[in-house]
Order: sequence, then C-alpha cells, then structure tokens
Amino acid sequence: MKSMHSKQRGVSLGGLFLSLFALVIVALLAMKLIPAYMEFGTAKNAIQAIARDKANASPTDIRRAFDARAAIDDIKAVKASDLEITKEGGDVVIGFSYRKEVPLFANFGVYFDFAANSKGR
Repeated sequence: MKSMHSKQRGVSLGGLFLSLFALVIVALLAMKLIPAYMEFGTAKNAIQAIARDKANASPTDIRRAFDARAAIDDIKAVKASDLEITKEGGDVVIGFSYRKEVPLFANFGVYFDFAANSKGR
C-alpha cells in the first residue's frame, strides 16, 4: 500500500500573493500608460484622414478640420497650432511631435516622446 504522504503540488500562499502583487503592478502600469498610446494613435489617424480629405486645402482649413476632429475624438495632447503642415510633391503632409508625462507613483513618472506625420513616418 502506498503512503498517504506523497509529495504535494501546487502554489503556496506566499507564491500566490507574490504573483497577485506582480499582476496588480502590471495592471496599474497598463492602466496609466495605455491611454497615452491611444491618444497618440487617435491623433495620428486624425492627421492621416485630414491629409487624405483636404489634399488641396489651405493650412488654416487643415487646422480648423483638426480642431473639429480633436473636439470629437477628445485629443488634448496636440493642438492645431502644433501641426507642421508642408507640401511634398503635391501632397499635403501634416505632422506633429510632443512629449507626454505620465505620473505613476509619488514623484516617479514616465516621459513619452511621440512624433507622427500623415505620410506614416
């Protein structure tokens, strides 16, 4: 007859708490950092759509179109005055760059440098 005291398997209570602590830290970081990337993606999509739709528009019209999209899409990091509007080979190229600070804990934060243009660079 085999012994009832075979080797136990599984996660200890300490291991479970350590794993949950790590999971909570990763989730908190994700909840703080993902909105910055989402806003960048929204702003980039906005300038690409405006460059496609307003190919022959003046810079003032392009800035107005961006202001309208920014109000609808809740883009706060980039203002219409921050846009760099140029022409390359007859195409309108709209670009922007900005720095975003995301405070994490107490006096610790993360800086992101975002840059995009309507050509996809």
